[in-house]
Amino acid sequence: MTLKYSKISLWLIISAISVFLSCKSNSTEAPHEHGPDPLAYTLYSDKSELFVEFQPLVVGNPTKFAAHFTVLGDKFKALSEGKVTVSLIMNGKGIRQTANAPSTPGIYRLALTPVVSGQGKLVFDIVTKDFTDQVVINDVTIFADKKSALAYQETLGGANANDITYLKEQAWRVDFANESAQMKPFSEVIKTTGTLENLPADEEVLSSQISGVVTYVGNRQLIGTFVNAGTTLFSIKNNEVVSSSLNSAVQQAENDLNIAKKQYERAADLVKDKIVSEKEYLETKLRYENAQTILRNATVSKGFSQNKQSASVSKSGYIKSLLVENGAYVQAGQPLVILTKNNRLLLKAEVFQNNYDKIPLIDDAHFKSSSDGKVFTMKQLNGKVVSVGKSADGSSPFIPMYFEINNVEGLVSGSVLEVYLLSKPKTALIIPNSAILEEQGVFYAYVQTEGESFQKRELKLGQSDGKNTEVLNGITIGERVVTKGGYQIKLSQSSGALPAHGHEH
Repeated sequence: MTLKYSKISLWLIISAISVFLSCKSNSTEAPHEHGPDPLAYTLYSDKSELFVEFQPLVVGNPTKFAAHFTVLGDKFKALSEGKVTVSLIMNGKGIRQTANAPSTPGIYRLALTPVVSGQGKLVFDIVTKDFTDQVVINDVTIFADKKSALAYQETLGGANANDITYLKEQAWRVDFANESAQMKPFSEVIKTTGTLENLPADEEVLSSQISGVVTYVGNRQLIGTFVNAGTTLFSIKNNEVVSSSLNSAVQQAENDLNIAKKQYERAADLVKDKIVSEKEYLETKLRYENAQTILRNATVSKGFSQNKQSASVSKSGYIKSLLVENGAYVQAGQPLVILTKNNRLLLKAEVFQNNYDKIPLIDDAHFKSSSDGKVFTMKQLNGKVVSVGKSADGSSPFIPMYFEINNVEGLVSGSVLEVYLLSKPKTALIIPNSAILEEQGVFYAYVQTEGESFQKRELKLGQSDGKNTEVLNGITIGERVVTKGGYQIKLSQSSGALPAHGHEH
């Protein structure tokens, strides 16, 4: 019997045999050998942060470095220009390579090929138009072969499961900064509130010297307007009605004085014979003295009112209060306007009675604006304590404490401030208030464990001075605490999305 195969059947048989032979051949090959995991270092100088990733150094193998350079300051930003040189130094000799510019802002691509094994150090030299810097990684091992590098890595621990990844590319795009938590002088704090007032010695009252009708001069009579010394604000002029009124006032005062004098003289005679009481005598004497005062005032007003007055300010300042209206009648001596130089302010802080015994220990204070949250120190404002109340008002549980401070932008007379009264300092572990986040009543901060690794730490807090807060638990000395950008780390953790990463692994 003859078997017949179609072309398709023959093709299927050949394909099956080929697959079988291929699988048999592959089963005899050695398994794929993975290289060692990349190393990562994060180091700081006074000027920059270096976060670098590279494969373990092996003799004869080119090692690529992805070196991330961050310029430190109020905000951490990528090093966008400048020259970076990496040197591998062993026993005083070494090899180096230079990159004249970053491959992308902040990231420099470098490579070295070690020639001998042993211990050495990596030196990164930075040269820019603004500064020079050097960062050194000591005790770097150069392995004889990959097998030795793999064996060494097996002795190292893996990454912490609690670490949060937040890339340099993310941090460079936002306001980000961190700092080392350290033991620093810190003061016990009494937190309270205070009210700003103009300093009385900083104010001037301009009064009318004659009685008459007020006329505004110019258009500067607005609250907050600055006027120079010598500026005329008002003109005061009497008229016939005013003169007649003043003459009548003098005549009336003279009549009242005559009557009061006669009553007093009569009472003085009668009191000797005890016909009138001592009380009645003293009352007539008081009426007589008052009548004399009224006549003197009326006479002075009449004399001053013979002239026209131009009311000018003697010192430069800001109009705080305008006390008369245009066209109003004023008496001699009546205040017209209050001006303030606005250079110094008086802060009245309210201290609870139960803190009275701590007041003598207070030697500093911080003031926080309730409008924009800006914090000022006594030193910044050239401040000083001017007085402390010795007792509390019966209607209030507070004792007043007064500070004299410079008036700076952001401070307005009449506004309310948060006040932190500081006692003599002690040593404590403190972090900036900007590092502290809150979630459902729990306080926490982000700690940078490596260049792109962070941990969320729950904190037990002590006192705050308005700028910094004492940390009792949750952070240890020397750990890098995120002071700006913590909220962005939280958002990135929630989204779970990372940007495209261009690092060498």
